[in-house]
Amino acid sequence: MAQTEVLGRHWRIASVLALTVLAAVGARADEPRPAGTAIYSCIDDKGKRITSDRPIPECIAKEQRILNRDGSLREVRPPTLTAEERAAVEARERRAAEVRLAQAEAVRRDRNLMTRYRDEQAHEAARAAALESVKQAMKASEKRLAELAAERRPLLDEAEFYKGRQLPTKLRLQMDAIDASVDAQRAAMANQEAEVVRVNRLFDIELDRLRRLWAGTPPGSMGAMSNAQAETRVLPAGMSGTTTPR
Repeated sequence: MAQTEVLGRHWRIASVLALTVLAAVGARADEPRPAGTAIYSCIDDKGKRITSDRPIPECIAKEQRILNRDGSLREVRPPTLTAEERAAVEARERRAAEVRLAQAEAVRRDRNLMTRYRDEQAHEAARAAALESVKQAMKASEKRLAELAAERRPLLDEAEFYKGRQLPTKLRLQMDAIDASVDAQRAAMANQEAEVVRVNRLFDIELDRLRRLWAGTPPGSMGAMSNAQAETRVLPAGMSGTTTPR
């Protein structure tokens, strides 16, 4: 009986010791690995290889190889960039992002163009609609010039009576006002004629692009359209941007 109790007590002590050892091992496994478990290696500016058990200050601007104790490669740490180098990298990344954004915008605009104009007939109809308001403005200018010519005729007849003499102030001011209106109408007509050329040029450029897209050229592959080209739209009558001074 006494021997059995001794054996039981020894067994309990052994069990406690075993549990204590296992707990200690587990706790140690959870602890962070010390710095000395890795080897840092690099080559300095003089071509000399430096090794250390921690990051090497002399090689902060160089690539550092981190090795395991058995010499196998664990990782390669890139050089730490200077402020100027970081700025250069960020600038390159911004330019690349801008290029990607411009390409996506070119694709979007080409697809919208093909959606808006299914065929050349639809595009020509849009051109005619865009020019219609300009033509109406030109007709209005021509009509106003004819009206001004009619208003000026009796004034010229009256001015004949004062030939060789100074015109009365009222008559002179009336003729000056008509001359100013005529000049304004002629300037407006010059602007309207320039607008016709501009609209036709934009639609010609757009049509050339559409023909390529209709033929199978991938959207966005021809580069970005200019804002002026991309914003060409069918303009409602009276909205051409030209005015007819009175």
